[in-house]
Amino acid sequence: MNSFRLASTLVLAEHNDQKLNPLTLNAVTAAKKLRVLFAQNEKLAANLPERVSTILSAVQKQFNFTHIIAGASTFSRGVIPRTAAILNVSPISEITHVHSDDSFSRPTYAGNAIEKVKSKASIKLITIRATAFEASPSSGGSATIEKLRDIEISTELSEFIGQELSKSERPELAGAKIVVSGGRGLKSGDNFKILYELADVLGAAVGASRAAVDAGFVPNDMQVGQTGKVVAP
Repeated sequence: MNSFRLASTLVLAEHNDQKLNPLTLNAVTAAKKLRVLFAQNEKLAANLPERVSTILSAVQKQFNFTHIIAGASTFSRGVIPRTAAILNVSPISEITHVHSDDSFSRPTYAGNAIEKVKSKASIKLITIRATAFEASPSSGGSATIEKLRDIEISTELSEFIGQELSKSERPELAGAKIVVSGGRGLKSGDNFKILYELADVLGAAVGASRAAVDAGFVPNDMQVGQTGKVVAP
């Protein structure tokens, strides 16, 4: 990975009010962030993409960044395209290499080829594959924290009802260095316990094929592949 530093970059930090999603640290490496912009609003509590994109587009209009970067995740896949639409530009998804401030590489054709893209847009909205960039240290640095002015957020487009979160001490699947994965051959969800035990010994994440997910063996967030999470252990 090169150390090219983008001129004026905003990293969209994904968090749950307690800790950062580790993917954010990989995005910081790609961007070389220098300060923190902090938005506090009870309407953002559920991280609904429709509301976060309103904040992000308003921040862009105020600060005029050249790049907005986020780790590729379910959250950013909802926010970045919406923000790009508001700003009338095309997003650049899941880059794996930064060649210059306007040229990037990313996988295409289900990962069977790598394409180099160049954007002439004044603002580039980018998601990065976490496994392509080392994570920045989570401590030891410092940055100026600036609280954003109040921004009007509409609540008409969406409403947060609730969520069911599965807790795990295992690494995040998309950024894991080791992945243990199972498929339909395990025949039942109970047999995935074998993989869980192995993963705990190895310090690995556990994934599954689409067939295993479709069969109901494991939840959707464990699916690996073109229609699931991209991994590069």
